Amino acid sequence: MAPIGVLTALDQARTQYYHFKAIVIAGMGLFTDSYDLFCIAPVMKIVGRVYYSDGGGGGGPGVTPPAVVSATVGVALLGAVIGNVVFGALGDRVGRRRVYGACLLLMVCSSVGSGFSVCRTRRCALASLCFFRFLLGVGIGGDYPLSATIMSEFANRRTRGAFIAAVFSMQGFGILVSSAVTMAVAAAFDHYTGYPAPLDTPECADLAWRIILMAGAVPAALTYYWRMSMPETARYTALVERDVVKATNDIGRVLADLDLGAVAEEEVTAALSRPPPPPRPSYGLLSRRFVRQHGRDLFACAAAWFLLDIPYYSSTLFQSQIYRPLFPAPGLINAFQEAFNVAKFQAVIAVASTIPGYFVAVLLIDRVGRRRLQMAGFLLMAVFLFALAGPYDGYWRDHGAHAGYIVLYSLTFFSANLGPNTTTFILPAELFPARFRSTCHGLSGAAGKLGALVGSIGFLWASQQKDGAAAGHLPGIGMMYALFVLGGICLLGLALTYVFTPETMMRSLEENESDRAQTQVGDGGSDTEAAKSPASMASSHLSMSPILPARVSV
Repeated sequence: MAPIGVLTALDQARTQYYHFKAIVIAGMGLFTDSYDLFCIAPVMKIVGRVYYSDGGGGGGPGVTPPAVVSATVGVALLGAVIGNVVFGALGDRVGRRRVYGACLLLMVCSSVGSGFSVCRTRRCALASLCFFRFLLGVGIGGDYPLSATIMSEFANRRTRGAFIAAVFSMQGFGILVSSAVTMAVAAAFDHYTGYPAPLDTPECADLAWRIILMAGAVPAALTYYWRMSMPETARYTALVERDVVKATNDIGRVLADLDLGAVAEEEVTAALSRPPPPPRPSYGLLSRRFVRQHGRDLFACAAAWFLLDIPYYSSTLFQSQIYRPLFPAPGLINAFQEAFNVAKFQAVIAVASTIPGYFVAVLLIDRVGRRRLQMAGFLLMAVFLFALAGPYDGYWRDHGAHAGYIVLYSLTFFSANLGPNTTTFILPAELFPARFRSTCHGLSGAAGKLGALVGSIGFLWASQQKDGAAAGHLPGIGMMYALFVLGGICLLGLALTYVFTPETMMRSLEENESDRAQTQVGDGGSDTEAAKSPASMASSHLSMSPILPARVSV
């Protein structure tokens, strides 16, 4: 088959204004994800003061019970698992653009719904909160595969990794904005109510946490128009829908300075003169051929993401152990001041470690490579977690305010964002054929959120001491052993990356597919179409359902 000029032009295109615009548009889903994840900790402080002032639920006066905290965290992560799978498959079946706006709209509406609970009684308000957080999780989960796939298919081969990493780095800004909004709302309500006494929680506190949750919908809503005005990616249109002329025209509207005039003429001429392509053997996601050609890569992506999110989300919950010695005890401050202090610490960690880690990843991802960066990140996370775990019972537990303790904790976040937290988002968007790309990214992301469930809920139990569990908690294995387990999981992620994860740096998406297709020649069955160039792979991407290969578009 003749070369597809528009894809060649995309791979060779210089960096343009639209690339940066696409980063912001695609990054808003990740922004909302981190906003929701990190604002829930201070929100639960206010919720505890409002709905558990009598100590009901076993968590102590003014403290949200651990079971409720686990539920609010868990339902969002469970929704993200479903959203990754469903929207990932829809992105391949009906197109990335068609479901992209719906995904963002779901996030906006559910963020607003999280604040607009249907009632103000404890049980009803918390049930409503969990319901809308589940829907928010579905929208956030669906945004992962769509944002990564769209950015990878718009980018050129030289800077593709940096562009996708920049999309993912919007999480860091989501954390920062979440903390800033929480601090502003808490300070305003504290001032407005006359700085109430520690045990005096004003009725308006029930409004404060709702405003914090709803504010996360504003940035995402502002990008809705631009999401809907984005064209379908050229790779999906050319390789899945098999409409090369439309792909050329669409990409010419948003990317300037591409020499597409001659390309368009050639594509039109070729389309008119080319005889209808003969039917080729097809295969679906559940076929043996997919397992032979792409099963290893899917396992590598999903397993690495699963292993990463266990220590990453556990470390997020571990923050309460860090900031507790740094601020006054909850019994000495009011609800707004307690939420302010939690958000303040999150902002410090974001500025000192989280955002710098993302920036370094953007700078190195297309120089060092995905595989090396992922292995380095896992190794550094393990080192810092072991450094926290080893002397924890003997020293760190009684010296929580020590600067070295905070630095080691910050470095675990820096290492995660420098390495596997970024690379696990990038690799699934580069390793699979166009008609499977969004689906496989969604499956990998779903595995990651399952790991997040294990880390966030399991760590709440595991970190409790055997003989001195906190109120409302069951006895666990202790913080020291929990940290050792997390460090061991990071080493397992390092080993898995070394054995299974391929490198995709500086290669076009079609080259990645071609290399794996060539290795399968001679396997028997229908594996007879080895691609020899990026262009020749186009004919293998007939427009079929990623799961049931019965639909073909002409």
